[in-house]
Order: sequence, then C-alpha cells, then structure tokens
Amino acid sequence: MPPTHPRTAPPSAIRPVALVTGASSGIGAAVADRFAADGRCRLLLAGRDEARLDAVAARTGGTALPGDLGETAGVAKLAADALDRAGRVDALVAAAGEGWAGPVGAMPEEAVDRLVAVNLTGVLHLVRLLLPPMAERGTGQIVLIGSMAGRVGVAGEAVYAATKGGLLAFADSLRCELAGTRVGVTVVLPGAVDTPFFGRRGAPYHREHPRPVSAAQVADTVWRAAVRGRADVFVPAWLGLPARLHGAVPGFFRAMAKRFG
Repeated sequence: MPPTHPRTAPPSAIRPVALVTGASSGIGAAVADRFAADGRCRLLLAGRDEARLDAVAARTGGTALPGDLGETAGVAKLAADALDRAGRVDALVAAAGEGWAGPVGAMPEEAVDRLVAVNLTGVLHLVRLLLPPMAERGTGQIVLIGSMAGRVGVAGEAVYAATKGGLLAFADSLRCELAGTRVGVTVVLPGAVDTPFFGRRGAPYHREHPRPVSAAQVADTVWRAAVRGRADVFVPAWLGLPARLHGAVPGFFRAMAKRFG
C-alpha cells in the first residue's frame, strides 16, 4: 500500500484512496470491512448489486460506485467515476469475479464470454486505466484476486481457471514493466472460500479437503499483502506447497489430483 503521507501529495490528498471491486458481497465486501477497520484509506467501492453495495458503503464509510465490470463501457465509467470522486486511486483491489461449474463442452457461449469479461478482460482494462497515474506518482499497489485454480487447474472449471491463470501472467508482466518504481503488484490466490460464489456458479462446493476458508481470512491476507507489498500469496498458506509441486513435477501432481480429487 502507498505510504500514508506521500511527499508529493497536497494536504487534500494525504489520505490514500483504495478502490475495491466486487465489494457488494463475498471477498470484496470482506476486503472493504478490513480496510475500513484499518482506517488509513478512503474507500471507493464498486459492485453490481446496488442495494448490497450501499449497505457495505454505509457500514465502512466508503463511496458506492455501482456498475458492471463485464462491459467495457462499465469499466471505463468506473475508472472515470473513481478519479472524479477522489482525484486519484492509490490502491486497487480487483475482487470482482464470477464462476461456472461443469464440462467445458456444456458451457454456453455467453457464459464463456461473461467469465472472460469479468474475471480477466475487465481487470486488464481497469488496470490499464488506473496504472499510469500511479506510475507517474511513483507509488501505488495493485492487488488481483486470483485463485488456486489458476495455478494448478481444476476439472469442471476450465474457463474459470484460464481466466485466473491469465491474471498471474498479467501480474508477472506488470512487475517487469514497473521495475524501478514503487508500484507493487500482488496476486492473492485463495483455495475454496466460504462465500455465495459457489451457489452462483451453479454447483455447491463438494470436496472434503481443503475446507473453505472465510472471506475475512482472505481479506486479512489481502490487507497484509498490500501493506507489505508482497507478490503471490496463498490462502491458506499451505496451498503454496501443492502449487510448487505442480510446477516442479506436474505429472506426479496430476496423478495425485486424479487419485485424491
């Protein structure tokens, strides 16, 4: 996260501004609560469900910016509204995301397009619009909510996993571009999280292991990673081990995945 007192900031802009997408529920709402508890940032909150977004904004003191990040015009409007309301964005937490469960061959065309738009394309466009002022100021933090599925792949979630894998490649490329600046890029990679996500994707979470973690636990990891400027962070932390195993011996990992599920 950018320093609380940037040397170049005028008095009216001393308090950093954090924009959280997907803030109407799930991980995004929990992130808004965690950042509000810390109190150092002014919060801008984006989401599609206006009633729930207003409720989160009311309890966190944030500003609600409703809109649909699955549409290019919606992304452009959010970026413009954020800069109009606050004059700057110092930290972006891209938590908006959607899922779909089932064989890829059974997935409707519009569902494929929607997942790619919300989970990947919309994030790329939002970063494209908000990053240049951060780089020019020489400070900022981008936090992308990825998924363990983006590192190892998950049967029945091929398109979802592809969108999250795309975020990892995007983040690595951004880090190369931003070398020498104080703009950090973090990817938080949760496993299963206890949110309405699974109900909305059309299939409940059925595995015994790993057990879902709370959205609050993910939000706390997001906050700590942003403050410390960490890169890839797993939630829970032990998921980093199978991710490394997948990278080192992918054949063995796939065999174990088939056996244990």
